[in-house]
Amino acid sequence: MDITLAVIPGDGIGPDIIAETQKVLDALGEQFGHRFIYRELPAGGNAYDQFGVPLPAETLAACQASDSVLLGAVGGPAWDNLEGSLRPEAALLRLRSELGLFANLRPAILYPQLSGACPLKADKVPGGLDIMVVRELTGGIYFGERGRTGDTAYDTMAYSLEEVERIARVAFEIAGKRTNRVTSVDKANVLESSRLWREAVNRVSEEYPSAELNHMYVDNAAMQLVWNPQQFDVIVTSNMFGDILSDEASMITGSIGMLPSASLRNDKFGMYEPIHGSAPDIAGSDRANPIAAVLSSAMMLRYSFGLQKEAQAVEQAVSKVLDGSWRTMDIMSDGMEPVGTRKMGDLIVQHITRG
Repeated sequence: MDITLAVIPGDGIGPDIIAETQKVLDALGEQFGHRFIYRELPAGGNAYDQFGVPLPAETLAACQASDSVLLGAVGGPAWDNLEGSLRPEAALLRLRSELGLFANLRPAILYPQLSGACPLKADKVPGGLDIMVVRELTGGIYFGERGRTGDTAYDTMAYSLEEVERIARVAFEIAGKRTNRVTSVDKANVLESSRLWREAVNRVSEEYPSAELNHMYVDNAAMQLVWNPQQFDVIVTSNMFGDILSDEASMITGSIGMLPSASLRNDKFGMYEPIHGSAPDIAGSDRANPIAAVLSSAMMLRYSFGLQKEAQAVEQAVSKVLDGSWRTMDIMSDGMEPVGTRKMGDLIVQHITRG
């Protein structure tokens, strides 16, 4: 099977972690008979430096012509003073919008090997943690009308019934393959858009009678994530709320460097990226953790190409490396010898080739 990937290394540690991810994919391809064809493309701060825009038209066209997109990270202090439309993050917003990537899947998994890194007391996470945050990605306040009038600035949150219903269906479908529990997070006691959100989710839930649906206000959800995180299975929420809650959930697992994400549209196409930032202070120093990017590629194999065995092979290889007490700096415990970015990639490859 030939798979053509648009690869956007991006800024900071993006090129470091993407190189290790490609190494893992190539090893996997040899084991399972696939060929990954990469087209490396500029986007983010490096694209602005070269072309004066964070997302060149050629990059967008190449992404549209690919089977899926693999992205490292974008942004950094070097571009913080640019106006909004020229900042590296604008490339992500436009990619999501132009590619129709409305569903963002962000798993928060506490690996048993890393239980000591969890900031919560052990009795809060007995047996570990496995939450899937399903975030609506192309609507809400990040894409609403915005502007300034004199000394006043405004950003508008708006959702249509169709936008909410389609993300709700994604959440219920995923929940059906897990423990079939969905928590919809909104602010329906204050926001009209949230009242529509709740009505739409209730309507979709009727299509999934075996699923358990609960509603929760976003402020309570933020509190419950640190008080009783195991009550959650699938969380579905709006763009801004999902942005905040998924970052909170990720830190419960001990390191943001461990967690992948997928951004999907109605077909199998997706964009896959780690949830962490570009960390320019350690770029090129062989200190970045590539595991989140590698696990993002596993999500790609599963959701875009239906390659379940291959996805499991990547995930099992990561788990076996952690079993062996190999750690990058961000997940290291006392008494462990840290390994670098390239060594971690090599270790994952070794477990893939051993089967």
